[in-house]
Formats: sequence, structure tokens, C-alpha cells
Amino acid sequence: MSLNRVLFHRAWAAALALFAVGCAEEAVEPPPLQPRPVRYASVESVGGARTRIFSGTAVAAVETRLSFKVNGTIERLTVDVGDQVKRGELIAELDPVDYQLQVERLEAALAQADAQLKNFESDFRRIRGLYERDNASQDDYDAARAGVESARANMSSIEKQIQQASLQVSYTKLYAPEAGQVASVDAEVNENVASGRTIVMLNVAATPEVEVGIPELLIGEIERGARISKITFTALPGQTASGLVTEVAPTAASGMTTYPVRIRLTSGARGVRPGMAAEIEFRVNAGAGPVRTVVPPHAVGEDRQGRFVWIVEPAGEGEATVARRTVATGDLVAAGQASAIEVVSGLEEGELVVTAGVNVLEDGQRVRIRPEDRT
Repeated sequence: MSLNRVLFHRAWAAALALFAVGCAEEAVEPPPLQPRPVRYASVESVGGARTRIFSGTAVAAVETRLSFKVNGTIERLTVDVGDQVKRGELIAELDPVDYQLQVERLEAALAQADAQLKNFESDFRRIRGLYERDNASQDDYDAARAGVESARANMSSIEKQIQQASLQVSYTKLYAPEAGQVASVDAEVNENVASGRTIVMLNVAATPEVEVGIPELLIGEIERGARISKITFTALPGQTASGLVTEVAPTAASGMTTYPVRIRLTSGARGVRPGMAAEIEFRVNAGAGPVRTVVPPHAVGEDRQGRFVWIVEPAGEGEATVARRTVATGDLVAAGQASAIEVVSGLEEGELVVTAGVNVLEDGQRVRIRPEDRT
């Protein structure tokens, strides 16, 4: 057998062996694909007289962050979370020793400056007598008078320093500017704190408020001064409050697509505490024409089969599936501070629709939905 045939048979045997080993190994399955995140929005209704309910949170009308004006070590804290305090009540105190020593040093310097001033005044009286009898020169007189003025200026400067140092001593005590309830205590005894750092958060005793986020499609229908007749709180069953819209934010909240609205409670505020969950019933756009169901324009896709949207069907734990649904659309309409497209048929208010990537989804596809992706 020739050398070439021997080499060929050996190479063929090696290839068969490698193939057998490869077949013996278990096939490695690719990792499952993770659901892709999508942006989504609720189907809204605009126009007409209707009632809408939004979730909100009770907040303090005024939240005051109390801090020291000087640095120091906390020597005493007199309040705990939940305590009611009166105006002028002591909240906390820093160790004042360093500031008191500064006052004492300045007072000693003031006594020394006072003695120097008396010496300069005595010299000036003597030089002035000599000058009046022509026994001293004009330069001597001017120098003596300048010495007195300089000593007086030095004393005045030290007196102002003493006033400032005394103020710093007083700044080592922190008092409540208004009556209220302690919402948080953010420091501990013996902790060294810098000036301006929040030590205690105080909810000033005033009428509670409710804060709620309104979507952009409806924010244009909420006006300052509007009366809210029904506000309920989960923690206070059977209690209904009413309120007055006091603030309507001109811009959306940071990182959100909702606009903060504040409502001051005008009745039924008893027992309401900051942080309580609330439901606010808005009467919006009363008598402004027929009700129209709308979605953001980019939620509607179109292909050979016609116009459609992807319905988001939550499946729990931040996941959902999408389902294609054919819709009939109308005109573009103004919806608050945004534009929207009217959906004549195929959708109901409150359903969720995908608003980004409508052309790359498939029927039944799993997707990931996050609160921050809701538009």
C-alpha cells in the first residue's frame, strides 16, 4: 500500500472518531429568550361630562427640614418620631463648649482693647494740652488723635465679633419654628453634624393635602381652584373628604409622564396622615361635547390587513402577553397637553396598549412591563 493511501486512511479514521465524540456529547440548548420590555399606555376617554378616579397619597401641607446653622456634636435630642411639638420647643442641642470658649477669648481681647483705648485717650489729652500751648507739633497731635480712633475701631470690631460668637452659641440650640408633628429624626446623640444637614423633619400642623399624578391626556382638563367632592382613604373606611385643587404642575414629574396635582382638604381631614393612600374622584371636562376614546398616535400600526393595536394582557410579576386587535380610527384630537387619535371601535377605556415597537411584535409574544415604561 502506498504511503499516500496509508495517510488517507489514518485521516479518515481520525475524522470518524471526532464525529463519534461530537455525537456522544449532549446538545447544548440555547438559553431561553428574555421577554423584551415595551412602553405602554392606558386607553383614555376625553370630552363629555364624566367622572375619573385616580390614586394619590396624603402629604403634609408644609414639611419643614430643621437643621443647625453651625457645625458640632449633638449633645441632646428631645423628640422622637410621632411627637407633637409646640412652637419654640427645644428640638436638639449641640455641645456649645467650643463656641463659648470663643466668646470668652473675645471678651478677654475686648478688655485688653479697652485698656489700650484708655491709654491712647490719656496720651491724646496730654498731647492736646501741649499742642494748645504750642509745646507740641501738628504731627504729634494728629498721631495721638489717630491712635485714639484706631483703638476705638479695634474695640468696635471686637464687640461685633463677640455678637457673632454669641449668636453661634445660640445656634447650638434648635427650636421648632411652628407647632407640628415630628415626621423623622435623621441624627443621633454624639453624632458630629455639619451646618445645614437635616436633623428633624417636621410636618407643620396645618390642613393635610393629597398629591396625585394626572396623565398628559387629561392634565389640560384639571384647573386650579376646581372643587373635588369625593376623596377616600384606604386606612379610613367610611370616611369621605372633599378638597380644592391648589397646584397644577406645568411640567411632568421627573422620570414620569404624569403631572403632579395637589389638593387641599377642606373637609373630612380628621385622622388623615401623610403617606396614606387615597382615591380622588375628578369631574372632568363637564359638558364639552361627546366622549371620545383615544390612544397616543404611535400606538396604532397599519399593514395590509388594516389598522391595529397591540393589547397588553398582564400575566403577573412584571410580565404580559400581547394580542393584536383590529381597530377603526377617527381624527386626531387634542387631549390635554398632547395629541391623540380617536378610536371609533375596537377598544374600551382602561385597556392597555403598546406605544412603541408596534411593527416588531407577534401575536401571543411575551413582553416585560415596568411602571417606569408606562406613558
